[in-house]
Amino acid sequence: MRLTKPSSGLFIPDGCPAEAALSRTTHLAIGAHADDIEIMAMHGILAGFASSERWFTAALVTDGSGSPRDGAYRTYTNEQMQAVRRREQDKAAVVGEYAAVAYLDFTSAEVKDPTCGATAADLRKLLLATRPQVVYVHNPADKHATHVAVCLRTLAALRSLPADARPERVLGCEVWRDLDWLSAADKVILDVSEHDNIAAALVALFDSQVAGGKRYDHATMGRRRAHATYLESHGVDQAEFVSYAMDLTPLVADPTLDVQQFVGALMGRFAAEVAGNLSSLG
Repeated sequence: MRLTKPSSGLFIPDGCPAEAALSRTTHLAIGAHADDIEIMAMHGILAGFASSERWFTAALVTDGSGSPRDGAYRTYTNEQMQAVRRREQDKAAVVGEYAAVAYLDFTSAEVKDPTCGATAADLRKLLLATRPQVVYVHNPADKHATHVAVCLRTLAALRSLPADARPERVLGCEVWRDLDWLSAADKVILDVSEHDNIAAALVALFDSQVAGGKRYDHATMGRRRAHATYLESHGVDQAEFVSYAMDLTPLVADPTLDVQQFVGALMGRFAAEVAGNLSSLG
């Protein structure tokens, strides 16, 4: 698999040959930055953890050069931060027992440029090499522009695949803006209660972010726990940790669907639900 950037590459924790490592993938997560994967795709990581039948692969689209830094990392150059973040991601792959990590190494500006087709082209190559059953990606209502761009480039890549090479399910996941606002019928509920010690450790491994001023480890586990408790107002908790996702599969099954209209319809159903409650109770 030849990717665009000379600095792109693969990390395979168990040393399996590249082609075999990628082809065994059953669950694939495509994230913008190092640690996005561990925040948004724990469901897929757990599917592959300690399993001989299911394998999780992570793909990092950007090079991470523009990440915020503080503390011990305050004076690090962009190049040094890129190296640190890749090492941290490699560590997470070992702890989480990933099949592989693919580094595409685009800049955020390149990913956000709708006229640059290289990102989608590389993602298409990766999807053909892995042929996953499930794909996890940022959701199109995310607050972070680079995350939204990665989602759109991924959808473009998925839509370009032959029908028999498309995954069974595509899930848009939470990072910057959670999905609690989705109506119950539109909300995909992912139970991520198992191996909570591994889940907490994975996010905490990204020390350049945690020690650099962003406690993603606390925030991520707290959000999952809060989702589990606030999921149902009239019943006891059915899980200890929960993540939410948006089902993007229809956008891949029917490439003529407009992404903006698709998300607008989800927002419209939420607005109608709120308006209905106010009307009936007011």
